[in-house]
Amino acid sequence: MSRGPETPKSDANRSQVLLLVIAYVGFVSLGLPDPVAGVAWPFVRDVFSLSQSSFGLVFIALGCGYCASGFFGGKLTQMLGLGNLLWISSGLVAVAMLGSSLAPVWPLFVACGIVWGLGSGGIDAGLNAYVSSRFSSRHVNWLHACYSLGATLGPLLMTAALVRAGSWRLGYGIVGGLLLLMTILFLITRRRWDEPAPSTDRNAVPSAEVGMREALREPLVWLQVVLFFLYVGLEFTVGQWCFTLLTESRGTPAGTAGMLAGAYYGAIGVGRIAAGAVSQRFGLDRLLRVSMTAALFGAAIFAFAAFAELSYAGLILIGLGLAPVFPCLMARTPQRLGEAYAVHAVGFQVSAGMLGAALIPALAGVLAETWGLQIVAEFAVLLAGLLFQTHELLLNVAGGRNR
Repeated sequence: MSRGPETPKSDANRSQVLLLVIAYVGFVSLGLPDPVAGVAWPFVRDVFSLSQSSFGLVFIALGCGYCASGFFGGKLTQMLGLGNLLWISSGLVAVAMLGSSLAPVWPLFVACGIVWGLGSGGIDAGLNAYVSSRFSSRHVNWLHACYSLGATLGPLLMTAALVRAGSWRLGYGIVGGLLLLMTILFLITRRRWDEPAPSTDRNAVPSAEVGMREALREPLVWLQVVLFFLYVGLEFTVGQWCFTLLTESRGTPAGTAGMLAGAYYGAIGVGRIAAGAVSQRFGLDRLLRVSMTAALFGAAIFAFAAFAELSYAGLILIGLGLAPVFPCLMARTPQRLGEAYAVHAVGFQVSAGMLGAALIPALAGVLAETWGLQIVAEFAVLLAGLLFQTHELLLNVAGGRNR
């Protein structure tokens, strides 16, 4: 009747559930700061007497920090331990947000962007590697749905600070305070993140036995890196440009365009919740194919629809189609490469995604400057097609190895 021998396993399972919940909250906190800069920008611009193009410096700074910490995420995890990486990274984002709220001059505000990127890249790489290697694709999808929740709440917090207090600095301060609470939570639980999983494959090669250079020599790693570059570039291009395209090129009222931009991100969040419920039964590779096809059709409808309402539906379809792509690709990483390679590959993928987020929307801006805003929608169709074809190439290469 004694249940003594089951206690360690039971305690380990409870610990895993606790850390999964904290990971969910951590991804909400990861999403909070990302859209805040866009809402605050007109007020930041006026305070520092800047041109519109100066906004790009914030994303360049953010991207540099993000790519650096994400790329070396696997190495940092091996050196510091995941628990230490998480609380340090969260602390950096908190410092960056609080620093932005207090920055007296523009160069210091931009420097905070670098710190913000360094912290966000560490959290992104660390939590993605942890959840994708220990939990099912359902939880990876829901993890990224939590990011969408944070990305929805962030603008609301900044808007409330602007409307009620007339202060963008207060908005950054509130986000920084919330990140500080997250840092304390990671700090308290730091030792638990490095505990071994309660049930693992005994034949698996420990991640420490694969170095970063060895992971970079794996062709499948590079194909997945390209996929993340294209995917995040497409998501950000549509998200950042749809409002301007709708209002300035198609004459959509600003209120309607704002709701549609929000609906696009909302569709990504809802789609990830739904994908988490069906991904295991549907199969990740099949779900990815269907999702990428839907995103391609949505992009084509958004670009070439004959009337406005149909193009709006196309925008929402892009969001729904893109929703499972990032989390499902992330969930497939340890399955396809093994945990030894995945600890590095996840960081490479996070960095590639941020690079795509910085470069591809910027390229869309150059195209729009030359050929008009409509070219941005057509560019999205091209990106969606490249995304689908690259994934098919990955499946062919991976399938050839398994024959």
